[in-house]
Amino acid sequence: MKIEISKNTKGLIFDMDGTLADSMPIHFKAWKLTAIENGFEYTEKQFLDTAGMPTLKIVPLINKELGLSLDPVEFSRRKEELFLENIGDLKLIEPVADIVRKYHNILPMSIGTGGKKEIAILTLKMLGFDKYFNIIVSAEDVKNHKPYPDTFLKCAELMNVPPEFCQVFEDGEMGLIAAERAGMIVTDVRPYL
Repeated sequence: MKIEISKNTKGLIFDMDGTLADSMPIHFKAWKLTAIENGFEYTEKQFLDTAGMPTLKIVPLINKELGLSLDPVEFSRRKEELFLENIGDLKLIEPVADIVRKYHNILPMSIGTGGKKEIAILTLKMLGFDKYFNIIVSAEDVKNHKPYPDTFLKCAELMNVPPEFCQVFEDGEMGLIAAERAGMIVTDVRPYL
């Protein structure tokens, strides 16, 4: 099954983790290990429910839910460290990668991620896809993260494409909501995986 591009599309926006990069298993492993080091269990449900949100925003939710007092900065640093230890296991998600290859230099493209910019850049380099993207909007670039539309609206602005002509490719609920709120053409990539 092939992912279709809408006839109205003038710009393409890709989420990174779980959409272009098959990195979610590596992130989940890093989350689980960091949680164990901090004396609690992190479930797959918790992971999926917050997919697309930055770790710095997730840790306070965990603190509230489990009555903990984890330091979001320190937890995030350690989680990223464990992710980077396993970054060699990264793979492309081919149905999405095919779109990037096909529309390179035809339509403007950008990455809209809830992760850190340095991790997004490293991920693209590891996948050999850094040559396709010069616009990356990350957690550091917006105040309000997914499910707010700010990440995708910033991508549209930087691509100089009105939001209603941007097609967003996403795998996470938070990101799908954000794309809808931005008034964009929304493509849930999960059925193609």
